[in-house]
Amino acid sequence: MTRRLIIRDSAEEEITEAVLWYQNQSTGLGAEFLAEVNSTIQSVVENPQAFRRLRRRPEVRRALTVRFPYRIFFILRPDAIVIFCVLHGARHEREWKRNV
Repeated sequence: MTRRLIIRDSAEEEITEAVLWYQNQSTGLGAEFLAEVNSTIQSVVENPQAFRRLRRRPEVRRALTVRFPYRIFFILRPDAIVIFCVLHGARHEREWKRNV
């Protein structure tokens, strides 16, 4: 079954802010961050059950990026994968609960 991918505006904003921050640190770093986030999201789409489940209802799971310290939170629905929160590793994990 192919699920459609939905990325909420709040998650898009978090990604954009991080891209801009990394780009200000070093030219090209923002693009590298975005490529890693996209790669992680692609892994989520390909095999969402491979990622740690944090809640049963709604089913919330978390994917970790490799190079950058970010967590991508998503809701797994029968028809869709909803990316709703992207958090830096230094931020408290409870913040994703505000966005569900």
